[in-house]
Amino acid sequence: METSEKTYSLIDDLGLRNHYEVVAEKNGKLVYSRTVYYELAESDYDDFITEDDEPMDNLLSEKIQRLLVDSLQSSAFDWTERDFMACANVAIYYAKGECIVPDMFLSLDVRHPKSWREKKNKYYLLWHMKKLPELALEVVSNKVGKEDSEKMSLYADLGIKYYIIYDPYFYLSKEELRVYQLHANQSYVLIEDETNFMPEINLGIQLWKGFFEKEEGSWARWCSKEGEIIRTGSERAEDEATRAEAEKQRAESEAKKAEAEKQRADAEKQRADAAEVELQKLKEQLKALGLNGDKD
Repeated sequence: METSEKTYSLIDDLGLRNHYEVVAEKNGKLVYSRTVYYELAESDYDDFITEDDEPMDNLLSEKIQRLLVDSLQSSAFDWTERDFMACANVAIYYAKGECIVPDMFLSLDVRHPKSWREKKNKYYLLWHMKKLPELALEVVSNKVGKEDSEKMSLYADLGIKYYIIYDPYFYLSKEELRVYQLHANQSYVLIEDETNFMPEINLGIQLWKGFFEKEEGSWARWCSKEGEIIRTGSERAEDEATRAEAEKQRAESEAKKAEAEKQRADAEKQRADAAEVELQKLKEQLKALGLNGDKD
């Protein structure tokens, strides 16, 4: 359809004109096939809900979210040099009054706002960030969350490149971890390789058996293309403590070796000094007998 060149659209500001099809125009706003963006006055943000006082997720879900966010933040230099936001339970607003709250999302090439006090900085507004997150992740904690139906469709409609469903209780599938990539037809296709590597964000994700915060189990962990686990802050600290302890033991071992060498050298000097004393005594005895102790 044809649209007026004077019509204002945030799609232009976002640089997404070529990715959206205009399907309608009403009251100076353009309607696209995937979503609608609105221009908001500052006062409009008073109507946005940032905290609804609803109960948190179950303990396992909360622990998983913390694991996934912490490792990206603590070991950022292991996987990217780009600015990013990795957040858990933060609303993504794609229109006024329209949002979705993934258990975790990742958005590259964005920075955290300078002021957290402004209400518009308490959530992820697409028209402020000027881009979509690259990844959304849902932890399945019951059978009614619709992670593999309605939520999945919405993430695809928004254009989220990667969508991950982590189902530790196997409520929705026999697969504990499913990783999807958005294709050109705006549908998700399952990634099927060992590390589920996602090249646009330089991350993979895989199941890992081990301990996290003293809890042993199977955990979804970020990894490199080769499968090397992205470590959490506590893991890095433990590794550093182990390295420091090994270095301390090496230094102590070297010190003991140096001390043993010093004692050996001291003993050798004492032996040499004692031998020199005996030699001088022998020379004096020979001299007393009228013999020259310096001759062979």
